[in-house]
Amino acid sequence: MMDELFKCDANYVPLSPVNFLLRAAGVYSGRTSVIYKRVRFTWDQTYVRCRRLSSALLSLGIQKNDVVSVLSPNTPAIYEMHFGVPMAGGVLNTINTRLDAGNIATILKHSEAKIFFVDYEYVPLAKEALKILINNTNSSSALPLVIVIDDLDTPTGIRLGELEYECLLAGADPNVELKELKDEWDPIALNYTSGTTSAPKGVVYSHRGAYLSTMSLLLQWEVGSEPVYLWALPMFHCNGWTFTWGMAARGGANVCIRSPTTTEIYKAISDHKVTHFCCAPVVFNILLEGSNNRRLPHKVNVLTGGAPPPATVLQSMQQLGFHVTHAYGMTEATGPALVCEWRQEWDQLSPDVQSKLKARQGISVLTLAGADVIDKTTMKSVPRDGVSLGEIVLRGSSIMKGYFKNVKDTKEAFKDGWFFTGDVGVVHPDGYMEIKDRSKDVIISGGENISSVEVESVVYQHPVVAEVAVVAMPHSLWGETPCAFVVLKKEVRDKNIKEDEIVRYCKMNMAGFMVPKKVVFMEELPKNGTGKVTKAKLREMARLIKIPAGETPVTVSKKGRGVTGSNGNNGRSDQQVHVLAVSRL
Repeated sequence: MMDELFKCDANYVPLSPVNFLLRAAGVYSGRTSVIYKRVRFTWDQTYVRCRRLSSALLSLGIQKNDVVSVLSPNTPAIYEMHFGVPMAGGVLNTINTRLDAGNIATILKHSEAKIFFVDYEYVPLAKEALKILINNTNSSSALPLVIVIDDLDTPTGIRLGELEYECLLAGADPNVELKELKDEWDPIALNYTSGTTSAPKGVVYSHRGAYLSTMSLLLQWEVGSEPVYLWALPMFHCNGWTFTWGMAARGGANVCIRSPTTTEIYKAISDHKVTHFCCAPVVFNILLEGSNNRRLPHKVNVLTGGAPPPATVLQSMQQLGFHVTHAYGMTEATGPALVCEWRQEWDQLSPDVQSKLKARQGISVLTLAGADVIDKTTMKSVPRDGVSLGEIVLRGSSIMKGYFKNVKDTKEAFKDGWFFTGDVGVVHPDGYMEIKDRSKDVIISGGENISSVEVESVVYQHPVVAEVAVVAMPHSLWGETPCAFVVLKKEVRDKNIKEDEIVRYCKMNMAGFMVPKKVVFMEELPKNGTGKVTKAKLREMARLIKIPAGETPVTVSKKGRGVTGSNGNNGRSDQQVHVLAVSRL
């Protein structure tokens, strides 16, 4: 009889990515686990260090579901916390190092962090955040216990209080009995959204969701044994898209660099024979500019996600020796939720067609029970024609538990058995999805829906363009029309490129109603902490830039704080970077 069978410790173990570390220590014990400057650890050593961290946290009073925050670049310490914190029953909160002190103070307060680990480089920033926290709470009792992480390779002696990470580990007992996970639905991590479309929210991951997401990404990215993984993606970003845990599962080497500069990335690839890394598409630009047209000594697999990369950029990366796989995800989906799986028959296509196929977001990761594009008015799937727009919805165990202390937004995100992403997309006849825009970034001009992503993809193909972002700007006749913010390639910035050149190119390559009515040249686009363009700032600028062609040119603040006429009476700008180029159609 089937109902005579029972669940026991032999046939049921709660799913948790933490278990990958225990296995790595047993079967990959002598393999290199972490590389940081001149420091090397093996998996056996990393396991012991993580146990010491767990022991230390327990001795400091960490209890089940207590939040432990960390502000650090990609170092051995933040990597170890992905195992050590949950092994003590805590919930790991990795804080975006690009935030300001006010945002960090808000996160510390909202998360009720009990311990705050701070890398030595960020001590001044942390000190400012803690002052804000005291002022907002009128009590020092609300402060978390602060522990500084000094440089492991070259200690600096910088402190913020008495405790230091390596000293803490040295004094901890690695053999102390750790808490056993009873429920795989327990929280493992708390990540705050970047806030590109709304106020940041605390996204809670479960052990089960993190485990399944890790497994599906390893399979779909076809990560083999003994990978050498370069940490170009911040570990604070969705826990490194779960590859923090994934490298333990495959016995890989984690190459940690503090900053993903061109020099550091190419040096790591050469010195350590890197096989894999993840990054946002913005990193492609610095890699291409610093490549000197040299091919890599070996193939390097790159998983990218975020803003859809232009097909031309993907093709250029391919030519250098990077094998790019495109994914789509978000904090609420534990990182990547769609992956553009490559099909063998596409190998026979031209490079241009291949790049366009690769630029699509793809099909659902194995963890998801469902992914679809639906018409929100009918709640039905849109036709698979590559044209009909709808909202991308997801369902599965890798979706977040919910928003921390935010029942209202959690209920709004989960409707009719789906998680609503807020992204607008289409489904192609082969079942592959493609994002066309964020729902609030769609430009509605005279009744026509214009995808800012489609306009951007065309502008990107112009040989002088390094970056572009397109947003809506007010129009007296059409309501709103596209406005393009363009960053030129370094080699042409002194060539006096005119807006007419960009506009003419657009007219030849897209429908007339989609052509940007204005073009703004900038030194750089405003970006948030995860490297995504903050289109909200650009929309604010576009609303202020309303002058007919031929009238007084405008200058745009580098930081996007305002727009001024040449007489300086229409606003204030602390750093002028380029004149506005205007075109009326």
